Amino acid sequence: MTDLPSATPPSSRRRGRRRGGRRVLRIVLLTVALLVLAAGGAGWWAYSHLNGNIDSVDLDQALGDNRPKKVVAGAQNVLVLGSDSRAGANGDLDHGDVSGARSDTALLVHIPEGRSKATAVSIPRDTLISRPECKDADGKTVKPANRVMFNSVYSLAGPACVVKTVEEMSGIRVDHFVEVDFAGFKGLVDALGGVTVTLDKPMSGAKGGLKLDAGTHRLNGTDSLKFVRTRYGYGDGSDLGRIGLQQQFLMAMLSEIKKQDALGNPARLYKLADAGTKSLTTDSDLASLTSLADFAQSMKGVDPDTMETIMLPVAYDKVDPNRVIVAQPQAGKLWEALRTDQKIPAEAKNSPAKG
Repeated sequence: MTDLPSATPPSSRRRGRRRGGRRVLRIVLLTVALLVLAAGGAGWWAYSHLNGNIDSVDLDQALGDNRPKKVVAGAQNVLVLGSDSRAGANGDLDHGDVSGARSDTALLVHIPEGRSKATAVSIPRDTLISRPECKDADGKTVKPANRVMFNSVYSLAGPACVVKTVEEMSGIRVDHFVEVDFAGFKGLVDALGGVTVTLDKPMSGAKGGLKLDAGTHRLNGTDSLKFVRTRYGYGDGSDLGRIGLQQQFLMAMLSEIKKQDALGNPARLYKLADAGTKSLTTDSDLASLTSLADFAQSMKGVDPDTMETIMLPVAYDKVDPNRVIVAQPQAGKLWEALRTDQKIPAEAKNSPAKG
């Protein structure tokens, strides 16, 4: 099991909790769009190869029948995770003393019936929750536990257990699951020929991280991976600060992809699609180019720029002020509105621990 992140003071945690909902979804939708293009232009061998890149999780088999019932048939709920693995060769690129994989970002994206808008609920990684009994990737039983960090569920029991945890927290049926691996973006960055980022202050390179002056830099795949892993050498040194860097990098990569004429260069298009699919894990219902294309087509009316991003209402824990707990009744009202496809009341967005 991966060690829990070191404690950070509330003042450090408060910055950035509301960031990134629409940014992560944009990256996911961008990746899906890229796959659609590749599916239309590639031959059968290429199509089969790209299909084989996508990892999947069978949620029905992993979770069984004891799950929340679907309330509104036309609505969709998608759990989006951003993960970072330091295993194998990835560990050699940077801080190799960190094992396993962690979920740095967790968003429950609700697309109402009609699919013309979306709401993303960001779950803070240091929220203390009750973890249900789960099966890990090897089929072994993971016993339930109270007052564990939300971020630890992924490390201990894998993505299916994260889905089950979110379903038990919210009472909402998760229809689909998409995981984007930050380490997998290394190949995508190299396929693009690099990504340009701009820093308003220097990055010191503390604890083996990347050292950069303030200003604009063109990063290759290896340095990009170091960039998104930097914590102590930039800003307040918190994990939330690192998440901010990851979001900045993802937006820079999105801009780079938009600037390049992938449609006019089939070889580059295939390289991008190959790298992009290698970074994706989905539920089994989405684990093919055809399924991803159909799902993307069904959501074409959703504009990420108008998506509402809400932090799950939380309060500082009285026992450990470096952690937060789910705030009630605010969270209950938020989940109920999403579950029944109703307008979210203003009081359900009021978090005692401010982002």
